[in-house]
Amino acid sequence: MRAQFVMSEIRVGLRRNLTMTFAVIVSVALSLGLFGASLLMSDQVDTMKGYWYDKVNVSIFFCNKNDAESGTNCAKGAATSQQKAEIKKELDGLPIVQSVVHESSDQAYKHYKEEFGDTPVAGLVTPDQLPESYRVKLKDPTKFAVIKSAFSERPGVQEVQDQRDTVEPLFRLLDGMRYAALGVMGLMLIVALLLIVNTVRVSAFSRRRETGIMRLVGASGFYIQMPFIMEAAIAGLIGGVFACVLISGGKYVLINNWLAEKIQVVRFIGWDSVISVLPLVLLISLLMPALAAFFALRKYLKV
Repeated sequence: MRAQFVMSEIRVGLRRNLTMTFAVIVSVALSLGLFGASLLMSDQVDTMKGYWYDKVNVSIFFCNKNDAESGTNCAKGAATSQQKAEIKKELDGLPIVQSVVHESSDQAYKHYKEEFGDTPVAGLVTPDQLPESYRVKLKDPTKFAVIKSAFSERPGVQEVQDQRDTVEPLFRLLDGMRYAALGVMGLMLIVALLLIVNTVRVSAFSRRRETGIMRLVGASGFYIQMPFIMEAAIAGLIGGVFACVLISGGKYVLINNWLAEKIQVVRFIGWDSVISVLPLVLLISLLMPALAAFFALRKYLKV
């Protein structure tokens, strides 16, 4: 195969179908940009889950004297020292428990004041209204149900609360955004594939005389198809490069220079996650158009 001839045919094809080639590049760049963004969003959700699940606790709140009429467990008033000691002993004996920290009513009130500061809500609560609690750190945060089933119905226990409930809505929102990005990415990939197929067909039709002559002189089917496949692969690769630029730019501008400064309590993904995604994006951008062109030529043009 003469490489010079193939390269000249590629240049001719790209020049003749410049607008459609540009459309292919844009479609591939946007679709693969969304693909890479969805992968990074998935990594971000997993990173945030690992970060927050490692920090949240299971809280066992005890009844105080104001809870006598609030429920069955608190019908006898505030939890006794013996009830608290028994629960502490049982918690220390559970293999899933990593540590147990006692928080008094005064400590709970201090944390309450720190959270609400000088807002009007801060003056509505007094220390005696806030219950004592055990802050239980689990080795595996997903084992919350074990603690809840063991202690939620115990006398003197007002409530067993998993702090993961406060962050789960955020994770569900992020998962929804990830699936939405995947859906849009799928539509964009279909558009890109259709554009690639049409571009290859138009390019082959415009050079039907040349391909006819090549068949007459005994050129193989693969030799005839190669320029068209390479055209699609080059256009796709250029789109993949732009997709990598979009992904890297999004990481630098959106995460590093904005979100990381505005939201300092969240651990964001690093450049290692981005670098691991870019080769996959480039590989797909090269193979997807090449395979689409190969099957389009075989099916529609009968080369």
